[in-house]
Amino acid sequence: MTLLVIGGSGFLGREVARQAGRSVTTHFRAGGPGRRLDVRDRAAVLRLVEELRPDVVVNTAYVQADWVTTAEGAMHVAAAAAATGARLVHVSTDLVFSGRDVTYDETSVPDPVTPYGAAKAAAETAIKGLVADAVVARTSLILGDGDSGHEKFVHALAAGTASGGLYTDTVRCPVHVTDLAAALLELAGSTYAGIAHVAGADALSRHELGMLIARRDGLDEAALPTARQGSGPLDVRLDGTRTQARLRTRLRGAREFLAR
Repeated sequence: MTLLVIGGSGFLGREVARQAGRSVTTHFRAGGPGRRLDVRDRAAVLRLVEELRPDVVVNTAYVQADWVTTAEGAMHVAAAAAATGARLVHVSTDLVFSGRDVTYDETSVPDPVTPYGAAKAAAETAIKGLVADAVVARTSLILGDGDSGHEKFVHALAAGTASGGLYTDTVRCPVHVTDLAAALLELAGSTYAGIAHVAGADALSRHELGMLIARRDGLDEAALPTARQGSGPLDVRLDGTRTQARLRTRLRGAREFLAR
């Protein structure tokens, strides 16, 4: 199985590429050792996919504040996959939901309340219309072994080099990047089509998550300031029971993968 990873310079894209090994070709919008690709350029995306003819395209690319990259770019990738017959695995987000219903399974209808969530929801709609057998994998906060954005922010707060605080009123289901990448590759090699919820087993506030990171890394927990987001998607929990039942990969909860 040959894989094309779109967004291979990102935190998740790099891990998908690493786990896939020699069968993967990684492409980057900017930087890194792979070939440069701007997903906003529909013709360029099509040329690339037609040239490489991968069996599977895994799209991890997004820019949170850029509708064109996140929504239209995803549509361009889906159109190229449809034109070449490639299987498509697209990474979406829990922020397609407002949080009003708190818990969302794979049958839940998106109701975004942020521009980023709306862009991701639009991408899901485009993909559904263009590639009937695509996998849309919704996930949550992605952590690693100290190298994710959230972990770096916690360290900066503890060191006093960052301002702000850790929200006590926002709840998500964090996932480890190695679990997420393994699940995406497993879905890529399967015949499953449709929505998959690929998130961790534990629902935690950002402050609770920060405390776990601090304990694992030996940081001063008392040095972590708290804050409240107050509006927007607050408590959003992805129920991935149906997806987990299809996977060999076990999606661990943050209390497990952040244990000392």
